[in-house]
Amino acid sequence: MRVSVQQKKGPLASCTIKHKQFPLTPAYAFTDYRAQGQTIAVIIIDIASPPTGSLNLFNIYVALSRSSGRENIRFLRDFNPDILLQGHSAELLAEDDKLEKIEKETRKEEMRKGRRIDAVYTTNPVFTRSEIG
Repeated sequence: MRVSVQQKKGPLASCTIKHKQFPLTPAYAFTDYRAQGQTIAVIIIDIASPPTGSLNLFNIYVALSRSSGRENIRFLRDFNPDILLQGHSAELLAEDDKLEKIEKETRKEEMRKGRRIDAVYTTNPVFTRSEIG
């Protein structure tokens, strides 16, 4: 669009103005950590590799499992499907082995004291060691 502007001193100046508008939709966003334990009716997720840091299978699991069904999940952008085939970090597997050893030692000690353990509480019941090995 061409407009003319009267300058304080001098002749009329003309310039071209271009209008740009970005479509915006009000939304609420949060991390996979914040989403844990919630069910979200319709969800748009982003599992593309972030510019810094990384995603692991737990992040992806939480993001994908927040909806009540796969027909309610949309992806914000394309992602590399190889991310779903990655293994767990060596540190995570070592920590899991360490916790498994501590659990066995605790059970043994409690049995030695005559106490029975009916259940072991875990903060991540989704994966067992045999599933992530």
